Amino acid sequence: MSRVQFIEVTEAEADQRVDKWFKNRFPGVTHGQLEKFLRKGEVRVDKKRVKAKDRLEPGQSVRIPPLPEWATQASEKSGAVKTNKMVLTDHDITDIRQMILHMDDDVIVLNKPAGLPVQGGSGQTRHIDGLLDGLRFDYDERPRLVHRLDKDTSGVLVIGRTRLATKHLTEAFKQRTTRKIYWALVAGVPRPHQATVSYNLTKIVTAAGEKVVVDRSGQKAISDYSVVAVAGTKAAWLALKPLTGRTHQLRVHCAAIEHPIVGDGKYGGPEAFLEGAISKKMHLHAKEITISHPAGGDLTVAAPISSHMEATWKLLGFHENDYEDPFDELL
Repeated sequence: MSRVQFIEVTEAEADQRVDKWFKNRFPGVTHGQLEKFLRKGEVRVDKKRVKAKDRLEPGQSVRIPPLPEWATQASEKSGAVKTNKMVLTDHDITDIRQMILHMDDDVIVLNKPAGLPVQGGSGQTRHIDGLLDGLRFDYDERPRLVHRLDKDTSGVLVIGRTRLATKHLTEAFKQRTTRKIYWALVAGVPRPHQATVSYNLTKIVTAAGEKVVVDRSGQKAISDYSVVAVAGTKAAWLALKPLTGRTHQLRVHCAAIEHPIVGDGKYGGPEAFLEGAISKKMHLHAKEITISHPAGGDLTVAAPISSHMEATWKLLGFHENDYEDPFDELL
């Protein structure tokens, strides 16, 4: 067995969850073993108890309990500061930089394409998090994620260029001062044309994996929607404004009012797929964000819709330039 260790979190490891940081450092330790260490308070950060989901900051000291020799050896083989990032090619760097909508000294805003995950997971080898080194430019610090979008959702994604900027932006999301507008194509036409949806949500585990469901005892979730245009009774273009930030919130809320987002088979089932030439991909796009800027004031950035949604808009006769913010009076 090794002795108790105290390891300082590096700049490269900033904003990682405790469980991911530990797994990168000691890949031989199982998730169950780590959870046991955390429950017993044997893994601590700056002498305080932590949970697996807590995020780390540079300079923090992580207490590592005595580990079996094989776990220590695995750590040495993996490299002391291995962060599980991708090795970038010139194509990767060009690709991530072409997504940039806005960049200043503190913030980068990307237009994330549909189909590209924000973070790695089961079977995911290419993701935004792994490409962030391509956005360093002349900075020593590695850019950091501020929030997430679903893999199949396109649109505005905010990146902090420094630790302090990321902390400010993350706090803006926590305080719910950030204004987000999404566009979606849904099956059918909601009535009334503008309303607020309030269904509590909870996450469950099914045979097909995790899923979010409406549950009275779940977390509060509120979304505004407004119909922008319709294609007869077949489909509607919605503007959506989430007032809370629950996982899959807009997708579940649309399905709950019986107008699932087109292409979202997970929550809408067969009703989410329209006949004809309309793409089977999910039609949900993070269109615009207004967020408190680390240097002061607010930053507003909008993203053009993805290619498959652009094709659908053309097919249905919708025009992006016809859009007027329907939520001005709701601010």
